[in-house]
Amino acid sequence: MSTGNFQRQPQPYIAGEWIDTDDTLDVTDLADGGTYAEVAAATSDDAERAVDAAVEATTAMRETTVVQRAEWVNAIAETLESRRDELAEVIVREAGKPISSARSEVASAAERFRLAAEEGRSHFGEYREGMTSGHEGWQAIVKPQPVGTVLCIPPYNYPVSTAAQQLAPALVAGNSVVVKPSSHTPVTAAVLTEVIVDAIDLPDGAVNYVPGRGSEIGDTLTGHGGLDAIAMTGSSGAGERIARNSGMVELHLELGGNAPAIIFPDADLADAAGACAKGSVKLAGQRCTAVSRVLAHESVHDDLVERLDLAMESWQPGDLFDESTSVGPLISEDQAEWVQQLVDDAVEKGADVVRGGSHDGALFEPTVLSNVPQDAQIVHEEQFGPVAAVVAFETEDEAIEIANESDLALDSSVFTSDYDRAFRVAEALDTGSVRINGAPSHGIGDIPYGGNEDSGIGREGIHSTIEALTTTKSIVL
Repeated sequence: MSTGNFQRQPQPYIAGEWIDTDDTLDVTDLADGGTYAEVAAATSDDAERAVDAAVEATTAMRETTVVQRAEWVNAIAETLESRRDELAEVIVREAGKPISSARSEVASAAERFRLAAEEGRSHFGEYREGMTSGHEGWQAIVKPQPVGTVLCIPPYNYPVSTAAQQLAPALVAGNSVVVKPSSHTPVTAAVLTEVIVDAIDLPDGAVNYVPGRGSEIGDTLTGHGGLDAIAMTGSSGAGERIARNSGMVELHLELGGNAPAIIFPDADLADAAGACAKGSVKLAGQRCTAVSRVLAHESVHDDLVERLDLAMESWQPGDLFDESTSVGPLISEDQAEWVQQLVDDAVEKGADVVRGGSHDGALFEPTVLSNVPQDAQIVHEEQFGPVAAVVAFETEDEAIEIANESDLALDSSVFTSDYDRAFRVAEALDTGSVRINGAPSHGIGDIPYGGNEDSGIGREGIHSTIEALTTTKSIVL
């Protein structure tokens, strides 16, 4: 597939074949404007056939060995790297990422496939003996088995690395998969599908790719009776719909976030400001782990705001193919309008605009708001934009209370030089992950992560996802 001038229209891939459809998805070019690509959109019937094909392939996949599957995912990693520049350009244009960030994402995706190979080799069963009265002498082999058919739904903000986070564990565990990408980034998923098809000789139906509108094929996919698991990263609203529609399947959902960063008076304010700026503005804030709320103790609020404003200087928009550009546009003008609504609401309620505060099309300025009142909408909602909203607090208990008010409980940060306080507050925060003296970060999946409350079900990470996408069978002697 050519990224600049397609030799063919990207199409769904079902049961080992690329298929034609009558409908198309227009993909916006966020680097140069206009339409980047027209992708053949799967119909509801296509979605049904894709899951049917995956179900049919489960028998062949169960017959493969973990050694064979580890070789598969290593081969995928190598092929990904050989197409790094091509895939990076697609990510720039579809997702609006600066080129340096896009290259890093491809490298991260390859690393996730490699890590899955290592974890897959170490994911073996156990031998157990009966230890209760009446069961003396019982022996059992407890062995892992694939759950069967997995629906993978990666998001637009990390279209290849999150897809790898879902696909690599699913494949190394011996499952067949159906990939439904975001309608904003279907070409990235098409290239990844080509990579997999070119790299390894899979049973027909083991990997299926169905680009399409969620409103048209989403319920068909998630409600299909042949599914055994759904791995999805996206909004809390979408996750709730999937949970209601899917029935008795394993759900592995990483959803919305509204991460607070709590700054105590004894923190290194320069480091805290730099971390919060990066946490708020990286990928234009379009990350579930983004620092959305900066809770600063009232004694350091003004100092922290000054330092945060200064730290924002290094995060500037520009040509997405320029190596020095660090901030790109939001995924759409509609998303920019949502962020504008949150900023305007905060200002109307008394917040001060220190930097930025407006947008031009899909490009939203890196923004710092100070003295944000606790009842502002931005304190409670996921923004997915490059805004650091600074809220003052008086006591440790108040900071914890503000942080825990949101139903989005994915990530948080604590900045302090007091070891006891760091762990005391970390224990009190109702989030799946807490970073001490740094912005939330999950690495490539070697540390489990995921959300509480409306932020998800289960924990991601290569090892954790393999565990979620396998079941165990006890053979009792």
